[in-house]
Amino acid sequence: MNPPPTPAPTEQSSLVRPYAVTGGRTAPRLQLAMEALVSSATVMHQDLSMLTPERQAISTLCRQVRSVAEVSALLRIPLGVVRVVIADMAAEGLVHVHQPQL
Repeated sequence: MNPPPTPAPTEQSSLVRPYAVTGGRTAPRLQLAMEALVSSATVMHQDLSMLTPERQAISTLCRQVRSVAEVSALLRIPLGVVRVVIADMAAEGLVHVHQPQL
């Protein structure tokens, strides 16, 4: 009988990475609707090299206003992870969040 196939390394890392990106947190510090709009607060010439790759990508992508859901889809990062990272970035003044009116 053949042993079950082992998952490829990329499959294994994708299960751990979101947890590492958020520091183990599953809830954002700020409640973000998936249709909330996000814009970068960084200028084009600002050095982003001190940021994590996810934060760099979000900062660059949001130079054009994007929704939280769109950021998640374009970066292929789970929505829950994007919410946590964007909320952290907003608290640090790296992005502006425009919540929808209820």
